[in-house]
Amino acid sequence: MATPIQQNLIDSNKVYASTFTSGHLALPPAKKYAILTCMDARIDPAAAYGIPLGDAHIIRNAGASAKDALRSLVISEQLLGTQEIILIKHTGCGMLTFGNEDATRLVRQNLGDGGVEELVAFGGDFLPFAELETAVKEDVEYLKQNKAIPDSVKISGWVYQVEDGKVKHII
Repeated sequence: MATPIQQNLIDSNKVYASTFTSGHLALPPAKKYAILTCMDARIDPAAAYGIPLGDAHIIRNAGASAKDALRSLVISEQLLGTQEIILIKHTGCGMLTFGNEDATRLVRQNLGDGGVEELVAFGGDFLPFAELETAVKEDVEYLKQNKAIPDSVKISGWVYQVEDGKVKHII
C-alpha cells in the first residue's frame, strides 16, 4: 500500500507523463553547465534560475557543498562535457545552525553508537559553515584548486535569498 507521499508521486506523474514530449533530449546538458545548489525544499532551481529541461545538470546536497558534490561535478564535466559550474548557497541555510558535534550528538541520541559508527562513510564531517559568503568563496576556491576540475571550467559563486527569490553574485 502506497503512503500518501507515494500516492501523490504516482498521481502527479500520471498527469506529467500524459503531456510529456521531452524524451528526445540528449544525455549531456545542452548548455554545458552544472548548478550546485542546496537541497532546501524552499528552492526550485529550474524556476528560480531559469533552467529549461535538458539545459543543465542540477546537483543538490545539504549546504551546496562543493566537497560533497565533487564526484557528481567530475562526472558532469569529464563524462558529459559541462564547461561551467555555478555554485549557489542560500540565506537561512540549516548548515549555518549547527556544528559537527551537534549533529553527531543528535545521531547518537536517536540511533545510538551504531549510527555514529556509520558516520565514518564521510569522516563525520557534516560540512557546516558559520558565514554564508565566506562559505561560497571557500567552495569556489576549493573547486578552482581541485586538480579533478580543469582550469578551463568557469566557476562562479552566488547566494540565493529565500526571502525574496533574488540571487546575488559573490565571486
